[in-house]
Amino acid sequence: MVPVIDPTAYVHPQATVLGHVTIGKNCYIGPGAVLRGDWGRIVLDDGCNVQENCVIHMFPGTTVHLAEGAHVGHGAVVHGARLGKQCLIGMNAVIMDDVVVGEGCIVGALAFLKAQSQWEGRTIVAGNPAKVIGQVSEEMLAHKVEGTGLYQQLPADCQAFLEECEPLTAVPENRKADFPEFETWQRQRAD
Repeated sequence: MVPVIDPTAYVHPQATVLGHVTIGKNCYIGPGAVLRGDWGRIVLDDGCNVQENCVIHMFPGTTVHLAEGAHVGHGAVVHGARLGKQCLIGMNAVIMDDVVVGEGCIVGALAFLKAQSQWEGRTIVAGNPAKVIGQVSEEMLAHKVEGTGLYQQLPADCQAFLEECEPLTAVPENRKADFPEFETWQRQRAD
């Protein structure tokens, strides 16, 4: 089985994508991420991101589905689950088999969502074991969508500007620091 990756997506060379994996438009797959579609299907709709050191896998015969704009934070594990449109999975969260995370949910860092649990849309889920601790406001969802938008732009930026290089062995006197400037809600609030 050969993965299918839309040309507008970016899969870091240090990520592993194998088997029956389909990656949609403007998706970002970070270094160290593993998407292992050897026992079942993995489908990422357009605009998803799977950040550094995440693992996506499943029991045999299962489909893992990340709906449009799903955002999987650094180090999270998604095992045989379905993630709704515009949901956010926090860093190092674990989403177990047959879990359904509803549209617009925010799952906190380090949360553990037990197998076969279902989470209604626009809820805030946190803890181990996870429980609903609140509702996602319009403002929270807007911030989430904005953050995911940065990751949706990242594939084009990586394709245009990222290139392998040899590291320097000493810090140069005039070391370049050319970071992009983003007009985010945090910056707007600071102004």
